[in-house]
Amino acid sequence: MNKRKRIATTICVGLALFATQFGAGNLIFPPTLGRDTGSGWLIGFLGFFIMDVGLAAMAVYSVVANREGTIDGVVGKIGRVPGKIMLTAIILCIGPAVAIPRTAATTYEMGIRLIIPGLPQWLFGLIFFSVVLVLVIRPAKVVDIIGRYLTPVLLAVMVLLILIGVASPLGSSVPIENAVPMHDGILNGYQTLDGMGGALMTLMLIAAIQGHGFSKHKDIKGIVAGADIISATLLALVYGGLTYLGATVSGIGSFAGLDQASLLITITSGLLGKYGVIALTIIVLMACLTTAVGLTSVAGNFFEELTKGKIKYTQVVVAIIVISYAMSNFGLSTIISIAAPILSALYPPLIVLVVMALLDRRILNDRIACFGAYAAFIVSLLDTVSSAIPQLQFISSLPFSEYGLAWVIPAVVCGLIGVFFKPKSTSGILTTNMDKAA
Repeated sequence: MNKRKRIATTICVGLALFATQFGAGNLIFPPTLGRDTGSGWLIGFLGFFIMDVGLAAMAVYSVVANREGTIDGVVGKIGRVPGKIMLTAIILCIGPAVAIPRTAATTYEMGIRLIIPGLPQWLFGLIFFSVVLVLVIRPAKVVDIIGRYLTPVLLAVMVLLILIGVASPLGSSVPIENAVPMHDGILNGYQTLDGMGGALMTLMLIAAIQGHGFSKHKDIKGIVAGADIISATLLALVYGGLTYLGATVSGIGSFAGLDQASLLITITSGLLGKYGVIALTIIVLMACLTTAVGLTSVAGNFFEELTKGKIKYTQVVVAIIVISYAMSNFGLSTIISIAAPILSALYPPLIVLVVMALLDRRILNDRIACFGAYAAFIVSLLDTVSSAIPQLQFISSLPFSEYGLAWVIPAVVCGLIGVFFKPKSTSGILTTNMDKAA
């Protein structure tokens, strides 16, 4: 019975993780990537997969795989205070500053305003976030609500769209001049926010698993690993399908100048005809609603634990929803433009910390991860602002810069320098109850 319960819990948590990660960015970026890379879409998708699905899967598992078995064991290596700052910056990005407002803005621009033209964005946002508040106010039920009820609807409609697109494509992929598929795939992967939110998403998963009666470290680690595999597999299939749909219109001139939202709308309408807008609205609504619920819950738990209960979960989620509602009224394009430079600077050091957390039981010197992460952050920050400062153009001459990975070699070199420094404990940022149960 316990084995059957464990399998059922793993499936439910895995579907919830998929639905939470598959949100606004996941809908709009893959088709654009496919269109802009044409016949090179598979290479572009590989870059996207690595920087989105791969990084997200590693980030989720890194929390339970490191020596401490907590998120502290991932980011604490750069120092207690810097770790707090980094976690707060990440939670703001995946919370009220970028990701959550983007869910409402995407739903409105890609579906609701087409079906109900007279409905103003501010009114839709009010309705959308009211629903999110109702679903997220009971944190113990968040994963069950997403995994059992919302995800099946999302998957069914998405699979239908992709199957029709594969069986009866609108066109065929063509070579795109000056396209750099791997570079485009990596940068688009950054934008989805899955990798950035992965580590924090694990906090929600652990709470849900414990709510199902599993308290041993071994059980929690195994269920998280299984859920991670389920989510990564589904994400890869859906992403690949959406990227392919975009590639099939790469040779059609009328699709060339469309922005991200308009491109997906036009593809869906072309494949499903008059029912396309309705189908897309359902997809967008389910994807964005599940993401908004999951991210709001994660942010609520994060700040409650960070303040040691001084600020309650309910207070946090109400504040997040109010801020997210206000931000959502700026529109999708504005939110994306704000997010791009922030993500480009934060992702590289996070990647270093996640990789080192996975190797935590073999590499005991935290200075290696610390030095590597700081090097990655400095180089990525300089790279982000280099277009506006001529003196920083040398960044483009670093190895792998053409793929958006100029930070890799500096991070490796500085990590090796860290070998010669004495290890230092940096724990105490944020924990979960899992370490108590171990």
